[in-house]
Amino acid sequence: MTHPLIPQIIDLATPIVQEMGLDVVEVVFQTNKRPPVLRVDIRNPDSDTSLNDCEQVSRALEAVLDETAIMPGAYVLEISSPGISRYLSDERDFVAFKGFEVNVTTNPPYKDKKEWQGRLQGRDDKAVYLNRKGRAIAIPCSVITQVQLAD
Repeated sequence: MTHPLIPQIIDLATPIVQEMGLDVVEVVFQTNKRPPVLRVDIRNPDSDTSLNDCEQVSRALEAVLDETAIMPGAYVLEISSPGISRYLSDERDFVAFKGFEVNVTTNPPYKDKKEWQGRLQGRDDKAVYLNRKGRAIAIPCSVITQVQLAD
């Protein structure tokens, strides 16, 4: 279940991050830690996300969060890159990782399988296309629950 503050934080963070030429990938509020941790994953669409990118976003977002007093009490703000072992979600991900090994999870099962692995060939509005040992397969988007880079 998503923490109720997440949509508000996304609304605050997105224009700040976009003004720097970056994208917000994910926001997670870990309330099980003391103090709680607010993690914002960012991505530089033009190159690797740098430490400088994270530092700039951290300073700017911290100022806005403090100004709006949206965060209850003490918290730790972490700005990071989503890393390579992540889920593919938007068109840019599917283009950038074409040719990489991916794991595709389906529900309900597709052709009696819930887990598929292969080299990503592409995606359109109908299917995700994989190359499995030289054989092309199209998995319908309607049954896909997630696509993640393989370990």
